[in-house]
Amino acid sequence: MANKVAIIASNGGLFDAYKVFNIAMAAAATDQEVAIFFTFVGLNLIHKETNGKLPLPERKEHFAEGFKKANVPSIPELVIMAQEIDVKFIGCQMTMDVLGMEKEAFVDGIEVGGAVTLLEFAKDADVILTF
Repeated sequence: MANKVAIIASNGGLFDAYKVFNIAMAAAATDQEVAIFFTFVGLNLIHKETNGKLPLPERKEHFAEGFKKANVPSIPELVIMAQEIDVKFIGCQMTMDVLGMEKEAFVDGIEVGGAVTLLEFAKDADVILTF
């Protein structure tokens, strides 16, 4: 079994968020060390003001009702759940600088780092995924 999972989240839609957090939490729940590197619009997944209203793909609005009926947690809830099981969040410093964003705009508990931070974690990761 893999012991480390590195995930790069570079897209910021609702489907992207569910993929990222579901896989991260599944890996963490099976005793794997997990880090998610949020970059470009992927930062929306951990942004305090946007992660609760991520867009659905066009003509996929019916999923919203399905998520509700199936009691699927919201993205803000998944963020908390992931952090509670020690999924590490790394916000991309370069993207934050380009967008003029500060660490305080994001959920508590994130680390801010660049590509080197990701590479340090991922150098001995057994699984590396990108969304």
